[in-house]
Amino acid sequence: MKLTVIGSWGGYPKADGASSGYLLEHGGFHLLIDCGSGVLSKMQNFFQPEELDAVIISHYHPDHTADIGVLQHARLIQGFLGKKTAVLPIYGHSLDQPEFAKLTYKDITKGVAYDSEGILTAGPFQIRFLQTNHPVPCYAMRIEADGKTLIYTSDTSYKKELEAFSENADLLVCECNFYGHQNGKNAGHMTSLDAGALASKAKVKNLLLTHLPHYGELRELKEEASAEYAGPISIADYKWSHTF
Repeated sequence: MKLTVIGSWGGYPKADGASSGYLLEHGGFHLLIDCGSGVLSKMQNFFQPEELDAVIISHYHPDHTADIGVLQHARLIQGFLGKKTAVLPIYGHSLDQPEFAKLTYKDITKGVAYDSEGILTAGPFQIRFLQTNHPVPCYAMRIEADGKTLIYTSDTSYKKELEAFSENADLLVCECNFYGHQNGKNAGHMTSLDAGALASKAKVKNLLLTHLPHYGELRELKEEASAEYAGPISIADYKWSHTF
């Protein structure tokens, strides 16, 4: 598996950046995890929207879905230009029907509801879900292929169930919207210390901090997380990639 960060900001993108968006590749299959503001623009610097095989959405806050509409139009326009593509499946939960309905657009994209209690097969990936602690229904994902595992926490405050859910993962992509001295519980977000604690308790091999705050010194997030987790820690940035 190869993960490439397209967007890593929480809430909204900073200048020349993007909010949540991650490209996961394996065996020639390309899965976009979340599609926040700025993702489509940044992705085109190295990967084209008509090349995607599937998209999966954790929840319907705009910083995770804002570019769904422009992705749909990009594939529509490329079809007019002769690059007709197959209908793109966009997987999402159906607990918010008006938002879920937006995932379907003409014969360009099709919203597909995932069963949060089951296993979703998307190309080579087997995906399990865990509902997180967030103001709206939101799901963490455990994505597996050929014996490798990626955990994407999406947006959540610390939840003990994430420890077993993330156990022994090769890469934990963990939200980190607050610094260690703060409390993100009421906002439904984790701190750097929470992220480090989760990585340690789940015994993951690598920790990637993402959904980053717009203030402070980001290097401090890594320093604070390292107080809880002794393994490799990275801060998500555009085009950061990891193959495992």
